Amino acid sequence: MAITAHSPTVKVVGTNGQISLGKQYAGRSVLVEEREPGVWIVRTATVIPDNERWLHEPKAAADLEAAMAWSVARAASDTETEDTLKRLEHDEP
Repeated sequence: MAITAHSPTVKVVGTNGQISLGKQYAGRSVLVEEREPGVWIVRTATVIPDNERWLHEPKAAADLEAAMAWSVARAASDTETEDTLKRLEHDEP
């Protein structure tokens, strides 16, 4: 990863305790880490909801990747729809 050095920018903390990072970061999630009083590290982040975290585990990710590859390799078809519906109907409790 390339590291780009930028010269410091002066920002004023408003009376509501907020600063603006710029429109390019609007709507993004960030991690704010206070290293010591008055020293903060701000990093953009992707947040994964708890109920979706399992999708990012290796087994689930591999299963999803295999399913996507399978679906790309096989064209959608209605030729077996009736057989599939009958089979599903009989498999229901």
